Amino acid sequence: MSTNAESGASPAAHEPVPVPSDPTDTTKHRRAEPDRPAKRATPDALTRSRTGYTWIALLAAAILGIVLLIFIIQNLDKAQVNLLFWDFSLPLGITVLLSVIAGALVMGLVGGVRILQLRHAAKKP
Repeated sequence: MSTNAESGASPAAHEPVPVPSDPTDTTKHRRAEPDRPAKRATPDALTRSRTGYTWIALLAAAILGIVLLIFIIQNLDKAQVNLLFWDFSLPLGITVLLSVIAGALVMGLVGGVRILQLRHAAKKP
C-alpha cells in the first residue's frame, strides 16, 4: 500500500470535503485551488482578433480603391448614356463604376428581402 508521500499527492487531496449546512451557500467549506500559472497567449490567438481583421479589410479596401482610381483615370473617354428619358454623357470609368454600384444595390435589396423572410419564418412557432 502506498502512502500519500509516495504517490506525490498532498495529504489534503484525500480528505473528504465537508458538506455545507446551507445548500445555497457555496462559499463555505471549499477546498482552495492550487495556484496555477497563467497561460500565455499563443501566437495564433494574438494575430486573430476583430481589430486585426478590420485592419486587413481596410488595407484591402484601400488597395481596391487605388485600383479603381487607376481604372477611372485610364478610361476618361466620354460615353453616351441613354436611360429611359434621360440622355447624358459621362467618362467611361465613371459609367462602369455607377453600373457596378447599381448592381450591388439591387443585389443588397434582394438579399435584404430574403433575410427578412427568413427572420419572419424563424419567429413563427
